[in-house]
Amino acid sequence: MIILQNEWLRAAIVPIGAELQSLQNKTTGIEHMWSGDAAYWGKHSPVLFPIVGTLKQDTYYYEDKAYKLPRHGFAREKIFTAQQVGDTEAVFSLGDDAATREVFPFEFLLQIRYRLQGKSLSCYYEISNPGKIDLLFSIGAHPAFALPFITQSNYEDHYLQFNQQEELLRWKLQEGLIGNTTEALPTNGNRLALQHTLFYEDAIVLKNLKSNKITLASDKHPHGIHFHFNDFPFFGIWAAKDAPFICLEPWCGIADSIHHHQHLEEKEGIERLTPGGLFEKSWQVECF
Repeated sequence: MIILQNEWLRAAIVPIGAELQSLQNKTTGIEHMWSGDAAYWGKHSPVLFPIVGTLKQDTYYYEDKAYKLPRHGFAREKIFTAQQVGDTEAVFSLGDDAATREVFPFEFLLQIRYRLQGKSLSCYYEISNPGKIDLLFSIGAHPAFALPFITQSNYEDHYLQFNQQEELLRWKLQEGLIGNTTEALPTNGNRLALQHTLFYEDAIVLKNLKSNKITLASDKHPHGIHFHFNDFPFFGIWAAKDAPFICLEPWCGIADSIHHHQHLEEKEGIERLTPGGLFEKSWQVECF
């Protein structure tokens, strides 16, 4: 486990999945990350790579060959090489090997960089293509934030506030796949009140948000987070049934639709990186 800390924050990341497992506000004493209690969901903040969401029949086709990948891919279970750059920064690296090429026939180098700056933790995804063919992939974040922030409040006391006026259209899921229908979420202006029933039919899947910041907060206490993200075409919001956490998930990629023909080259949200290319995305948690 690698520990990063500064005057305001302490973060803990493990090499398995390069997973952020703890983010403590040293000023307030609040632990913002979900504990990983397996009674609800045994993860904290997995990276989703080289796919996001579910493949139809857990299968995709590339150059007329079938490959199997589980929901959200394999990176979250792999051991990354960890390098602590300093007290406030660490880099985790994962490259292709014989095992990954059996299920994902591409060369890649995935680096995940965590950095503390003031009261913020930034996570950077850096993907390079050392191969001779285009790299086809998706990547996404899945951080789970513990709710309520303090014992004197309840889950339903909290809300998500989007920094742009949004009509939040939820794409309904059918057994993990994107269906044909959308449903408008019950917002008040640009605020979505949190309640467990929002997630009884799986994740909230959103496309093409105008917002690049979502605030998770409450009117009953002064604590919360600002979640910053840029240029992610898809966004997921999820919690296990009646669980005391919420996941805020910026994605470059999305689950297959129920009508998808399973060819990777034409999958919605797939990224294409030319040989020698570099792909970069980042998100940030600002604690208050």
